[in-house]
Amino acid sequence: MKHLFTASLLTLALGTTAQAADISELEAKARDEGRLNSVGMPDSWANWKDTWRDLTEQYGIRHQDTDMSSAQEIAKFAAEKDDATADIGDVGAAFGPIAVQQGVTQPYKPSTWSEIPDWAKDEDGHWMLGYTGTIAFIVNNELVTRPPVSWAELRQGDYKVALGDVGIAAQANSAVLAAAFALGGDESNLEPALSLFAELARQGRLSPVDLNIANLEKGEIELAVMWDFNALNYRDQIDRARFTVVIPSDGSLISGYATIINKYAKHPNAAKLAREYILSDAGQINLARGYARPIRTNVALPEDVQAKLLPNDMYAKARPIENFDAWEQTTRTLSRLWQSDVLLHQKG
Repeated sequence: MKHLFTASLLTLALGTTAQAADISELEAKARDEGRLNSVGMPDSWANWKDTWRDLTEQYGIRHQDTDMSSAQEIAKFAAEKDDATADIGDVGAAFGPIAVQQGVTQPYKPSTWSEIPDWAKDEDGHWMLGYTGTIAFIVNNELVTRPPVSWAELRQGDYKVALGDVGIAAQANSAVLAAAFALGGDESNLEPALSLFAELARQGRLSPVDLNIANLEKGEIELAVMWDFNALNYRDQIDRARFTVVIPSDGSLISGYATIINKYAKHPNAAKLAREYILSDAGQINLARGYARPIRTNVALPEDVQAKLLPNDMYAKARPIENFDAWEQTTRTLSRLWQSDVLLHQKG
């Protein structure tokens, strides 16, 4: 049965007609705008295609996305200002506060606001995570005889480990922080993680291969460190039996992606309705169909969707960023640290 997102359903959920009336007014304004331009929210990422389909079918809102990085999204909002061509974007959690600092966002608290954890939202509603990602291992079972389940176990292996572009890509930077969390470091102290990866470099076990599905399918990656939703998606697209996906048992980073609404949006009500829908039960289920874990833990997922995800107990030692300012400062130096403390030791 298709989950519908309507003012009448919200009335039941909220228990007040006032809030439902607000949603009805927002829906009417969004219908009048009739269009939504997003950035960094392509159909193939976290199953955004189903959300765009629903917004079109239920509210007559036409949609177009331009894929780009989190930093590019914020820069675009800032550069275009009143000539805005984008209404809403999806950025890595660390970029939410940066967007606010840049003054390019407008606040909107959805009706499910109280169900979003405090760590996953801006107190004024400028950004909030729609879904989480946790750093995971994806291991090729045909190339690795004993898949590791912890960061500590990486030291004893003979397989190569691929992280992606550390210092550049948010996923790769997050992988380093996840290792730091597990090994006793934090947002301002990556030394434990850098020490681990330096050891792998000395062993000739750091792989420079890009973390894409083609390289996984061709067997060019033995073990990759990436977001769980990417790993699970790739696994199932190729062959579920060929790969093992685990959250490191000694610790990991749980983060995610947050919507930001452009301060200068030409279709602000459509953007707000999109956020409302993303944080509704139906929107959260759509994201979970794309292997992204909903930020709202009280959403009942259909059995087939729940089966796509990893067991909840795997996430016991995953934790979020607590000091965004420290992490922002650290990421500015991470590229240099990676070169001097890790890649300098790389063999073969």
